[in-house]
Amino acid sequence: MSVNAIEKTKFQAEVLESPKPVVVDFWAPWCGYCRRLAPAVDRLEAEMNGKVTVSKADIDELPEVAQQYEIDTIPTLILFKDGKEADRVVNPPSQDAIEEWLKANQVI
Repeated sequence: MSVNAIEKTKFQAEVLESPKPVVVDFWAPWCGYCRRLAPAVDRLEAEMNGKVTVSKADIDELPEVAQQYEIDTIPTLILFKDGKEADRVVNPPSQDAIEEWLKANQVI
């Protein structure tokens, strides 16, 4: 399974208006660490049993969104709840670390 890429025109609907929490992985294809972390991010949504949506935002394709959320380092994962940024994690070391972050934010 591959996590859906967010399109600029759909960010509002898919992330900010989502009825459930959304994790957005801000990444870029040229980012080696992003590519290494991608399989863990891809597995994450499948393992969340519908509790959270996971999407990817390519900072090269969505520079305005990346700038709006002040993405300085990638990968950066931002958790959105009720249309607002709830928390973020920069350079998570593993899928386990991402899951612990989601537990700390009472998503899972």
